Amino acid sequence: MVWSDTIFVMILSHEKFKNFTQKPLADTKSAIAGLFALSVESTDKMNEIVNNGLKAGGTEPVPMTDHGFMQQRVIEDFDGHTWEIFLWI
Repeated sequence: MVWSDTIFVMILSHEKFKNFTQKPLADTKSAIAGLFALSVESTDKMNEIVNNGLKAGGTEPVPMTDHGFMQQRVIEDFDGHTWEIFLWI
């Protein structure tokens, strides 16, 4: 998936991902292995991404947060990876 001119996200099956490492895969449904934060240009785009993730089987563990300088929504994908989608205000 192309996120921007400088950010690319590879979304792989577990079997394909195992070809990239000798280490065992983490159980990201019970423990966090990483947190991925991606910025967007509008609230509409943030909502579109999170809502599409929810439709694909993800969950939203906390409601949208407004920090005053930044709005943020968090989604956990069906494997348990945490994605923070945020907008600088």
